[in-house]
Amino acid sequence: MKPLVSTEWLAENLGEVLVFDCTKYLPNEPRDAQAEFAAGHIPSAHFFDIDAIADTDSEMAHMVPSAGRFSRMVGALGISNTSRVVFYDQKGLFSAARGWWMMGLFGHDRSAVLDGGLPKWIAEGRTLESGAAPKPKPVEFRASLRATRLRGIGDMLENVTAKTEIMVDARAASRFNGTAAEPRPGIRGGHIPGAVNMPVTEMLGPDQTMLPKDALRAKFAAIGVDGSRPVITSCGSGITATVLTLAMARAGLPMGAVYDGSWTEWGGRTDTPVETNDA
Repeated sequence: MKPLVSTEWLAENLGEVLVFDCTKYLPNEPRDAQAEFAAGHIPSAHFFDIDAIADTDSEMAHMVPSAGRFSRMVGALGISNTSRVVFYDQKGLFSAARGWWMMGLFGHDRSAVLDGGLPKWIAEGRTLESGAAPKPKPVEFRASLRATRLRGIGDMLENVTAKTEIMVDARAASRFNGTAAEPRPGIRGGHIPGAVNMPVTEMLGPDQTMLPKDALRAKFAAIGVDGSRPVITSCGSGITATVLTLAMARAGLPMGAVYDGSWTEWGGRTDTPVETNDA
């Protein structure tokens, strides 16, 4: 299954795939994703809550859960190992990639992201449903963790010295440079030493659809990502990092790994080195 599908494709295949709204708003966005889902969603869609399908014992939000917890929770949503799954979000192309990436992390490649998301679906005058989604029929899902797609704080500290993998940060340049405040309180500004910046907005067109393959490859090549070295993506809290991962998949580049704790973890500690470009 290709990592991105169009609104036209989804409209033609609605009865053949499972559809999930995977919206997550940032702490500085006073919006309720589940309330907005109830107000209007793509027909047959259910809500995929990345804050619940997570390690809820972690002090940080939406960290990757255990394989067992993931299996139970996605199985309860009706996702089996043979299901075809499409994720979308209410912003366009933002948090839906997290759902797609998690499915791949746990061994399921039959999933995709809706290019342009709900805004494009609505702009084209396509049908919406409202109200609570019917309770899905639980099925069995067997997760198989692909640990090479995940990085933790120890891996990142080691890579600062070893420089084996290219670290690509998806945050806005002002946050990467340390000239703008972080949206989460108590988090330092700046970036991991040696990281390069690729704001996630650079991957998208004005309508929030992803750029064509050749344009993506050119943007990645400009920051040294050409497939010759492995890549680690990061962002504020592990969400838009997966949009970069999705973009690499679309561009035909090796997807590399995601630093799950991202800047919330790194910038929230006092024992991690930080660089700024605030001159």
